[in-house]
Amino acid sequence: MDNSLAPHATWSLPVKGDASTAHSDHAVKTDLLTPPFTRPSSPSPARAQASERYAPPSTAFLNPQDYPRRQLTPAVGLRFEPEFQIKDILDLPEGDPKRAALLKELAYTISLHGVCAFPAQALSADDLLVLAAALGRASGAPADSDLHIHPTAELGENGRPTVAAISNVAGSMGRQINFRDERSEFASMNVHADISWEQRPARYSMLRMRTLPPTGGDTLFYSTYAHYDKLSEPMKEMLSGLTARHSGSMFREQSRRFGYKLHLGPRGAPENVGDSFEASHPVIRTNAVTGFHTLHVNQTFTERIEGLTIDESRMLLDYLFRLQAQSHDAQVRYSWSEGDLCIWDNSCVLHSATFDYDPTLERSGDRAVFVGEQPYFDREHGKSRKQTLQSVV
Repeated sequence: MDNSLAPHATWSLPVKGDASTAHSDHAVKTDLLTPPFTRPSSPSPARAQASERYAPPSTAFLNPQDYPRRQLTPAVGLRFEPEFQIKDILDLPEGDPKRAALLKELAYTISLHGVCAFPAQALSADDLLVLAAALGRASGAPADSDLHIHPTAELGENGRPTVAAISNVAGSMGRQINFRDERSEFASMNVHADISWEQRPARYSMLRMRTLPPTGGDTLFYSTYAHYDKLSEPMKEMLSGLTARHSGSMFREQSRRFGYKLHLGPRGAPENVGDSFEASHPVIRTNAVTGFHTLHVNQTFTERIEGLTIDESRMLLDYLFRLQAQSHDAQVRYSWSEGDLCIWDNSCVLHSATFDYDPTLERSGDRAVFVGEQPYFDREHGKSRKQTLQSVV
């Protein structure tokens, strides 16, 4: 292998193991293998540029020896040890090359594995905002990307967003973005990617849990890389030419019900304005960090596949939603402890809280979201995660 292409430490997958192993956050450590890399003998400038666009970082500060971690499942999830305190990275001087390299490596690692868990993090609410912005910018998000302000959010005295509280307890005037879906008893109805109804939706979301019930309240994360790879080639080809409409109209209804004003923007990007809370996005999306294709629909916000009849759209979405909800080999269930931080890339994972605990008990945490690019499908340079990493799922 060309040593100049030695894989970055975070490009790792567990060797094929017992398929019956439960996919939970208590997964045991596994041996790791690294994916093959190939280079054309005489790459064209265009191909080289595309290769650099999705290439992993060239540095290796965030290596497994200094920052031990284990994969939670082959498809999705990575958990670092509690000794890794992200505050130590934030405390490095802003001009320090090591700080910049660590943030870039961390961003790539999150986008590669979908979600990363960091137990027992000593982070303040302000630290969370700094981290969200620093990580988003290190990942190569557009220059005008910023922290997302949810339409239901109250702004601070400086007019900037405060850290959003995720809680099963409604806030001032009924403001709440985390609640059980009243439309169905199927818990999968709450599976979603954050703010997919924005013209430019979220790249990274992060949640640090403060208060938990004695049991219950887990979060499920689903790999949309794996969902894409489960599709047949004819289905991939058909879906790659389609767009779907995403809607957050429930927040408009919520504001009418409780009588508070919505924040109409901008919400983390110049395009995220107004009260339509509606956007059209490609059904097959390319992750802007890794270049891997994903299935970009979700049960909570995706209303219709455009260009199809209502019946065709309904039948196709029913299949895609069922694929997502029933593919337990493409998900991980994370059981929180107080102080845990999870960071995920919304363009390659879906998630859902589990409302299986006494509703009189509090489950709450601090949340920050950084906006990314307008979703796109890169037919020429995008690729399959499964094929590239030679993984099982």
